[in-house]
Amino acid sequence: MPELPEVEVIRRGLHRWVRQRRITGAVVLHPRAIRRHAAGPDDFLEQVTGATIRDVRRRGKFLWLPLDTGACLLAHLGMSGQLLVSALPQPSQQRAHLRVSFELGAASQEANPEASRLHFVDQRTFGGLWVAATVGDAPPACLEHIAPDPLDRAFNDAVFSAKLRARRTHIKRALLDQTLISGVGNIYADEALWRARVHYARPTQKITNFEICALLVGLREVFTAALAAGGTSFDSLYVNVNGRSGYFNRSLHAYGQHGRPCPRCGTAIVREAFLNRSSFYCPSCQPQA
Repeated sequence: MPELPEVEVIRRGLHRWVRQRRITGAVVLHPRAIRRHAAGPDDFLEQVTGATIRDVRRRGKFLWLPLDTGACLLAHLGMSGQLLVSALPQPSQQRAHLRVSFELGAASQEANPEASRLHFVDQRTFGGLWVAATVGDAPPACLEHIAPDPLDRAFNDAVFSAKLRARRTHIKRALLDQTLISGVGNIYADEALWRARVHYARPTQKITNFEICALLVGLREVFTAALAAGGTSFDSLYVNVNGRSGYFNRSLHAYGQHGRPCPRCGTAIVREAFLNRSSFYCPSCQPQA
């Protein structure tokens, strides 16, 4: 599933290509793609057609596009969702997974004329689009439960630290809780924990202030580095809006590195089962206390 860097890369691409564009037409090709829009496909199309995309914003792994109607178009990519811009119809090799398509017209001189279509492609159909009301510049109500991410100006280190230590769970499970801290998934949790030298199963009530500070530094460092690399792509299911893959997978220190030497101490990275997924860590740098 795309995590903060991948979704932010997509947000930046959409901001460049579709901001100030008017949605002149739209088609829903698979109803599951808009299952979160309770009023159904006809209402979805009615609400987006003719609206101008004022901006492109993000909360954690969610994207929302404020419209000039006072509503917003929301997107969650799920496991394999993609938002692709193009001046041409969707390429034939991806057409089988095309779920929703928007035609874009120029709304102002600020608009980028090179993109005329926005496609939502989703092979596994776990992602989706829907329309919701907004109030001012605040995130829509359906995203209020999603916490700010470590790169968000609204993120408060002291508040996060207090909430984290009040939990009775393991640190990695807490990092994956989007109501506590958003944008963190399996990849960047392992990478940040490696940077902070903290074992993934360390109890949150035992974690020290120093370790929390090191963890937040690690998260911000790895997010920033991944953003510069265009995100992490292991296959074609994650690409930027122009169809290009990110290359941060070449810079991973722990995630996916089972059996390889730790870049810091040379000990072999270990892979263990965790919450129906895997955790990768260095047993020397990240001992289980």
